[in-house]
Amino acid sequence: MRHRTHNHVLGVKTAHRRSLVANLAAALFTNARITTTLSRAKALRPFAEHLITFAKKAEQSADKAVKLHYYRLALAKLRDEDAAQLLFKERVQQFLGRNGGYTRIYKLGARKGDAAETALIELVAKDDKSPAMSPKAKKERKPKAKKEAAAAPAQA
Repeated sequence: MRHRTHNHVLGVKTAHRRSLVANLAAALFTNARITTTLSRAKALRPFAEHLITFAKKAEQSADKAVKLHYYRLALAKLRDEDAAQLLFKERVQQFLGRNGGYTRIYKLGARKGDAAETALIELVAKDDKSPAMSPKAKKERKPKAKKEAAAAPAQA
């Protein structure tokens, strides 16, 4: 079956798309946050999180052969040795306590030149909680007694 095979096509050929996403991931691991279009950020997220998973598995393994295996798998996809070194040696430490959700996307609005939706994608810090998961301050609501009180005399 070929269901759900056209995720994040980005309007380019396969080789171009793979290079584009690999370059975006290298920039993300190097700078920890980048600004790009919303569709590119959405295409980058699963790719980057998969590479971070490789780095976590390598870090948690005691066998050097397994570590090298995961490093080579990531390097084959990432294509940037400096970014892979940075991911496997430094950045992986901030993700060891997390089970997924290693990146966060913020929508920034339309770009001036072509009105493309832009977004900021960043690596989530070690102890960072999602803004959506933090409890919001509850507003005091007005009691509904006024509506019920006004309806009660009309029935009497």
